[in-house]
Amino acid sequence: MTEPGGLDEEDRRRVLDLAAAASRTDGATSLSEDAELRLARGTGDSPAVHHLLRRGGDGALAGYAQLAGTPDALEGELVVHPDHRRHGHGTALLTEVEHLAAGAPVRLWSHGDTPGAAALADRHGWRRVRELLRLERPTAGLADLEVPALPDGVHVRPFVPGADDAAWVAVNAAAFASHPEQGRWTVEDLRARLGEAWFDPELLLLAEGPAGVLGFCWMKVEAGHGELYVLGVAPGHAGAGLGRALLVRGLRAVAQDPAPPALVDLYVDGDNVPALRLYARLGFERAAVDVQYASPTV
Repeated sequence: MTEPGGLDEEDRRRVLDLAAAASRTDGATSLSEDAELRLARGTGDSPAVHHLLRRGGDGALAGYAQLAGTPDALEGELVVHPDHRRHGHGTALLTEVEHLAAGAPVRLWSHGDTPGAAALADRHGWRRVRELLRLERPTAGLADLEVPALPDGVHVRPFVPGADDAAWVAVNAAAFASHPEQGRWTVEDLRARLGEAWFDPELLLLAEGPAGVLGFCWMKVEAGHGELYVLGVAPGHAGAGLGRALLVRGLRAVAQDPAPPALVDLYVDGDNVPALRLYARLGFERAAVDVQYASPTV
């Protein structure tokens, strides 16, 4: 049975348990941070967010889909528990997604680029439209990276919560104006991350000049895992080496921690050629792929 609607606390726990099992099997994080934040904070009960639960014959949670957006365009994720795959649960969930969309465009993420997801999409006429690559490299050696010089009049400092919120959101929106997720962040979205236990203002570096904030490098360290969370440069200052200068400083900050993580990773769109070149020069290599599929109506 597929159950649309909101989630209670027990359902949220079961969804997170299902996601953890799928992540271990697929070697990829099976739900995005946005999806997990909606679950953890209870914001998934908003009318703009839909939860679909699929239970097996024994009543156990077999699959889950989450959709968010407007009635005219929905985006989300679909995951089936590894113990319940190849029993029609993915098909049932995808059918329910299409029914809920009522002809509106939908895009769904498959984390890990699994053969099962590709086959399911193909059977239903969904198209592969976007790839998000996960790149990684060892932390060892990052502390020895040569620190690039900054442009004249520019200095780097840590983020100050409260004082820098609006400026950060403005630069992020400009830097990611064409990005389907990152560019839509609001002050509330930022503050949700600032409230997380992993947030460290010393790892959110701002490049500032006479005109204000020009770019930023945000590193995240959680449970022994290092990540380039977001790197952004205002359009008028892109291409001048500011991104690399910020990134090297951020990577060195993680590596110089008394107990640094063994690896640092990042996510980048597969068609972002300048970013891929930058990361390759710094020793990052491809580790996994997430794929977004578009419904036949897109």
